[in-house]
Amino acid sequence: MSEHSISEARRNLSALIERARAGESVVITRRGKPLAELNPARSARKPAPAESQRYDAEWFRTHAVKRVGPQVDAGTLVSQMRDEDWR
Repeated sequence: MSEHSISEARRNLSALIERARAGESVVITRRGKPLAELNPARSARKPAPAESQRYDAEWFRTHAVKRVGPQVDAGTLVSQMRDEDWR
């Protein structure tokens, strides 16, 4: 772990970031007191799913929840709901 003042961090920010990326903990201080710490960022990429966890369209097709009740298109449903509100 290395400690650096704010003014030193401003002058050497690129180098300090590279040290943090390499795994070193870099602490930025103000008047000798820790203010911030630079550490490497976690990887934003998620690992690819295992072969057994991949999307299986056939499984979803067979396990899909079936529609219950009358099948009404959206326009008719909205019209019915609107008409019920005016009664």
